[in-house]
Amino acid sequence: MPIKFENVGIAVRDLDETIAFFTDLGLSVLGRDTVSGECADTAVGLDGNHAKIAVLQTPDGNNCLELFEYIHPDAIPTEPTRPHEIGMHRVAFTVDDVDEAVAIAARHGCHPLRGVATYEDVYKLTYLRGPSGILVMFAQQLDNS
Repeated sequence: MPIKFENVGIAVRDLDETIAFFTDLGLSVLGRDTVSGECADTAVGLDGNHAKIAVLQTPDGNNCLELFEYIHPDAIPTEPTRPHEIGMHRVAFTVDDVDEAVAIAARHGCHPLRGVATYEDVYKLTYLRGPSGILVMFAQQLDNS
């Protein structure tokens, strides 16, 4: 059976704030909608499911994030996932310039957890907390020529 990656879905506190963060990094909004009703209840497995959603696409057109802001039931705040916890871990992006990506994130109040690291002179990378505590990784491949 062929399988193709569709998207990563993330529930957020503030849809507009999260869209602003990711579009500032270069993703584009493919669409926005509000979903509810029997189809949404069945697909998600949650009675009374009512959410604002947005689908954002990476600049290369190969990957998408689907963001949800729940209207009903009320969203339940949780502690952000830490790097060593089991479960949804992070969203990772390859970038041309980690320092530029970090500067863009900083305009949204988002900063590296510890700093920018260099892995074996192959990658510069960092983890940071995006909107709603989303763990985001930026990786820049270094030119070793």
